[in-house]
Parts: sequence; C-alpha cells; structure tokens
Amino acid sequence: MEWLSFVAWLIPPVLLLVGFFSGRHYRSQQRRSIETREQALQHIRVIAVRRPPKSFAEQSLVSGSVVVSSDYFSRLVAWFFNLIGGRIDIYSELLELARREALLRMKEEAAARGADAVLNLKINTVTLDNIHDTKGGSTVGTMEVLVYGTAGKIRRS
Repeated sequence: MEWLSFVAWLIPPVLLLVGFFSGRHYRSQQRRSIETREQALQHIRVIAVRRPPKSFAEQSLVSGSVVVSSDYFSRLVAWFFNLIGGRIDIYSELLELARREALLRMKEEAAARGADAVLNLKINTVTLDNIHDTKGGSTVGTMEVLVYGTAGKIRRS
C-alpha cells in the first residue's frame, strides 16, 4: 500500500513536467512555422497610414484572426507570479505568437487577392472566456486576436 501513496504523490509532478515539455515543444514548432511563413510573405508591406496614397489601387478589406488559450501549466506559472509579482512571460509569449499568426493570416489573404501592401492596420485583442477559480477570482482563459486593414497594389510610376 505504501507504493500506492508514492505513486499518487508522483503523478502531479510528472504531469507538470509532461505539460511543461510538451508545451515548450509545441511553442517551438509554432515559432518555426511562423518564422518560415513570415519569410515567404515579407514582400507584402504593412503600413500604418490612414489615407492611401493616390498610387494605391484595387483596394479591399482583409483580416486575420486567431483564438488562443493558455494551458494548465501556463495558468499555474501565472498564478505563482501573481503571488510574488513580476512579468508573466508565458502569457506575453502566447500573445506575441497570436499577434504574429493573425498578421500572417491577414497577409495570406492579401496575397491571395494579389495585393502587395496592407494599409491602415488595426489590431484588436478580445477576451472571449474567463475561467474562474474556486475562490471567485478569474484568469484569462481564451482570447481572440483580430487584425485587419486595406489591401491593395501600389502602382509604380
């Protein structure tokens, strides 16, 4: 019976380690995919101007969106940092990857329409769901990052 209590004690740390390493592996794969796609779409410029220049033609609205959720390990680390204070880098990295992914999806839509630039870029981040803990507090569970702008071609003179 002692071995059962040992196994019961061992399960949570093992699950935390599995969550930590599988999360790192997944984020590493996601980062590599994003970097590869960013290289392929670097010819599409994103310019934050409100009014398009006169040489900007064939305009259309393009958007990209991604919904992300933090995993249990991230929430545990964030809970710990809430106790002691400090930056929560895991959430910062998650949101950075989400913004980059949403931008890539917008650029892919612009490329499919034959555009070479996107003007008047807007980025919105919205909390879709809150997960409540047993003490009545809440942590961010699911968020959407939406980017949109006006795609078109800049005519060369």
